[in-house]
Amino acid sequence: MGNPLVRKLRYSANCLPSYAWQRLTRGTISGPVHLIITVADHFEPSSMPGFLAGYAPRDVQEKRLETWCREYPRNFDRFRDAEGQRFNHTYFYPAEQYDKALMQQLSDFSRAGWGEIEVHLHHGLTEPTSSEETEKHLISFRDALAHDHGWLSYQDGDPQPKYAFIHGNFTLANCANGFACGVDNEMQLLADSGCYVDMTYPTAVFHPAQIAMINSIYECALPIGQRAPQRRGRKLRAGRSVGAFPFLVQGPWMLDVDRSARLRRLALWKKAAITVADRPDWIFIKLHTHGMAPDDTDTMLGVPVQNFLKELIDGASERREIPHFVSAREMANIVLAACDGREGNPGAYRDYRYKLGRPPISKAAPEIAGLALRT
Repeated sequence: MGNPLVRKLRYSANCLPSYAWQRLTRGTISGPVHLIITVADHFEPSSMPGFLAGYAPRDVQEKRLETWCREYPRNFDRFRDAEGQRFNHTYFYPAEQYDKALMQQLSDFSRAGWGEIEVHLHHGLTEPTSSEETEKHLISFRDALAHDHGWLSYQDGDPQPKYAFIHGNFTLANCANGFACGVDNEMQLLADSGCYVDMTYPTAVFHPAQIAMINSIYECALPIGQRAPQRRGRKLRAGRSVGAFPFLVQGPWMLDVDRSARLRRLALWKKAAITVADRPDWIFIKLHTHGMAPDDTDTMLGVPVQNFLKELIDGASERREIPHFVSAREMANIVLAACDGREGNPGAYRDYRYKLGRPPISKAAPEIAGLALRT
């Protein structure tokens, strides 16, 4: 990954100019704001601390997942948004670590109202991956989620499963010059296999894959078949339909020197002002975590997150906030509704375009229409 000092300088050079400009040009909203919050969980039961540390044993993975499925409902059922929806996670499960039994356990848990499952992929860590291998991984995992477990979503009139995506190494479309990817046309592969939104960014701190685009919802402005087309983007705007898929929803990238107050982070996320242009009262807060990482699980299941949610919900009215707990799919749908000029309660557009369930019946593809998917 190169010299640490050089890496830090490059990272800062990428982000700080954009950050400074945003702080000068993005103001605050005086009226009530809708906070559209999703947790994009890099959910890896096999997680081990350390770079290239390998996978946890199968029995450890099973125990971790059992603990999560048992403790999460106990600890978070009481936390509901303005519409009565539960605080939930979107479980981006790593395709290269697919285990049918573990996935079915997570699927049953999620179907009980605790989240949704989407596509996550690590590749190219030890040597660059080929385009063909990446395509095979994406399609096989997509089809396993859709056909064997009844997940993913569909668009009216299209029998192909649709999905949200996170690059496990942050190196989307080979944006780190070969490190931890190797596939220049990855964005094209995503589009062709049914990906409608990418939620990879921002990267980990000082990661070489960080790009200059921060705190944005946008579509690629460069051809999606070339390396790192997400480096340049066109911000999505209310009243203007998205022209290039997958579009990107970034999480907040903000400088913070004081993390002592629990709600300080919420204030920073609001200041990031990640919105669809001309719809400033709908603020999109895409958070990411590693729920199965040993160093993170106690925090994600325990008192710190519970206290944060209590303060978020109890003080929302005083702060003139309307919280909405959504899945990654629902957030993308709300973004698309804003682009199509929809107004009012963003929670009404959770299923705006991409809907969970069976593929639509199509005379052109009767073999797809006959699949028995669980809903």
